[in-house]
Amino acid sequence: MFAVRTRSLLTITAAAVAVAVPAAQAGAETPAPVPQVASKQLKKGSKGADVTALQQLLGLVGLPVAVTGEYADKTTEAVKRFQFAGRLPVTGTADRTTIRAIRVAARGPRAVDASGGLNYGSKAKRATRLGQRIPLAVGMSGRDVRELQDYLRRAHIKGAPKPTGAYADPTRIAVRRFEAKRKRQVDGVLDAGDIYELRTLVGDSATEGQDGDPAGGDAPAPLAPGDRARLGSNGLAIAPENAPEAVKRVIAAGNRIAKTPYKWGGGHGSWNDSGYDCSGSVSYALRGGGLVKASAPSYGYYNYGAAGAGKWITIYTNAGHMYMTVAGLRFDTSGRGDNGSRWQRAMRSNSGFKVRHPVGY
Repeated sequence: MFAVRTRSLLTITAAAVAVAVPAAQAGAETPAPVPQVASKQLKKGSKGADVTALQQLLGLVGLPVAVTGEYADKTTEAVKRFQFAGRLPVTGTADRTTIRAIRVAARGPRAVDASGGLNYGSKAKRATRLGQRIPLAVGMSGRDVRELQDYLRRAHIKGAPKPTGAYADPTRIAVRRFEAKRKRQVDGVLDAGDIYELRTLVGDSATEGQDGDPAGGDAPAPLAPGDRARLGSNGLAIAPENAPEAVKRVIAAGNRIAKTPYKWGGGHGSWNDSGYDCSGSVSYALRGGGLVKASAPSYGYYNYGAAGAGKWITIYTNAGHMYMTVAGLRFDTSGRGDNGSRWQRAMRSNSGFKVRHPVGY
């Protein structure tokens, strides 16, 4: 037989969200009890009541398997999928941290903090990546919700809202559409199974060492005298000879994608892409200089580096767009001229943008 997957949803009032109280305190009820697992570790070949309980828990988090009491291939795969979704080491072995995380997720939205906290592990911390807090539901807010909204848009889900960080009705509706599209339980609550499907569909952030990683590329030649970059007639930037090596490499990486098409979500799942969006473009160029380890959406740069303008590089970012200036030239997917290049001499208003710069640059 298969585990029956049930969930009770939390109704969180506007006032409860405003004061950002834990979801477990926002309603009169407490999270429903879930199966207990006494073992500290379960792995392939394990048998017994604890394996039965684990299989029941997997059903509750959207990764149903046959409840047999035997830890075989399908249970191993389901545990791996949960670990991937929850950003835990993917081993297929249910260790203490994995079991605790599955049990928290199985208890439903009331078991996690509405404002972005994590309720498992030795110390509570903020959820900054999608999967670090499971499940997500209406009334929750945080950077992981922003990332969910970004993933939904990259998956081309109709009506997916702009990233705001607030899980309201538009996000719930978009999640339901995604669930229906992937033939999953349609309830508007993002569980571990939904997260696995979404992240594997869209692709995760491009990271260091991945195919096409622009880091470590050659600095551009020739160089322009002085401290300011120049814009060549071909639309590519000529780096200043007085700039630090990292800045020259940022410019070289920017040149490699300067004329590629704009593509929503481009540059996030892979460094090698057929096009790049605004944050994918900036991430690619910064990675060329070794100034980031992975691509990130625009809101991922809100706390990047240090506040204010930099001597060599300044990043401008908000919820809907981002661009940067490098040695006096603007690198931006909007406002491109006849040559189709992201590099531009003209500046633009930075009203409404957070201003950041790489430390030391």
